[in-house]
Amino acid sequence: MKLMKRHLVAALAAVSGLAASQPAFAEDAMVAAGKLFFGQRCQICHNPAAKGGKTYGPPLAGVVGRKAGSVDGFAYSDALKNSGIMWTEASLKAWMEDNDGMLPGTRMRHVGVEDKAEQEMIVAYLKSLAE
Repeated sequence: MKLMKRHLVAALAAVSGLAASQPAFAEDAMVAAGKLFFGQRCQICHNPAAKGGKTYGPPLAGVVGRKAGSVDGFAYSDALKNSGIMWTEASLKAWMEDNDGMLPGTRMRHVGVEDKAEQEMIVAYLKSLAE
């Protein structure tokens, strides 16, 4: 997995130079890479679609701009329900990196996406999902 990650990050770094002349291509590459990382890191518990099969965690379509702990039908910790967190790019990245440190008492297992580029790609993918 680390080898695949290195190759993917290297490939994205190579194509990121095209961003100035072809921003749509670079954005599509970020979203595609984010989808792959989402599948490896998040999809075991979260459905990317707004409507889909029951999962352990809430669906993440439309998560950017949503209040944390607000999707009905999920057993959120009191810490998350009462946190007042709004999911922004910054809060999602902080959550991915260290959700236990960001909000002690959460029920979500620690995923630990520490790689900043990987965080950027996952957030790009999440932003692309319609609710």
